[in-house]
This record gives sequence, C-alpha cells and structure tokens, in this order.
Amino acid sequence: MLTCKQASRLVSERQDRKLNWHERVGLRLHLWICNNCQRFEKQIRYIQQAVRKGQLEGQLPVEKSLPPESVERIRKALHDRKEGQSD
Repeated sequence: MLTCKQASRLVSERQDRKLNWHERVGLRLHLWICNNCQRFEKQIRYIQQAVRKGQLEGQLPVEKSLPPESVERIRKALHDRKEGQSD
C-alpha cells in the first residue's frame, strides 16, 4: 500500500506523465481509502482547471517550453533527490 507521501507524488506526477499500470492501481487503491489524498487530488484538478481557464481567457500566459538544458537540469535534480531519499 502506498503512503500518503507516495500517493501525493503520483498525483502530481500524473499531470506530467502517464503512470504505469502498477502506479495507477496503487494510487487508485490509496485514493479509495484516504480522504486526505482524495482532497489533495481534487485540489490539484481544481488548480489545473483554473490555469487552463485563465489561459483560454487570456488572463494567464500560455505555457511555453523550457530550453532543453533546463529540462535536463530539472531531471538531474529530481533523480538526485530520488536517489537521496532511497538511502
């Protein structure tokens, strides 16, 4: 069973990538029993919808791509952080 920390990370990551089958099932099971993580998921969806609406109405800038070197720097930082947590 996932912890709340793992579940909230997957809820966030789901915004940027497709979760694999194991992650989806684990997240679904956790959300089924955890009211706090259900609430967090609803908040993330609300924020995402608000941003999209703001972009469509011209109130927020449309998302632009990061330069490749920035993307790689972020990936490396996330990987290093993940490696540090597993110790």
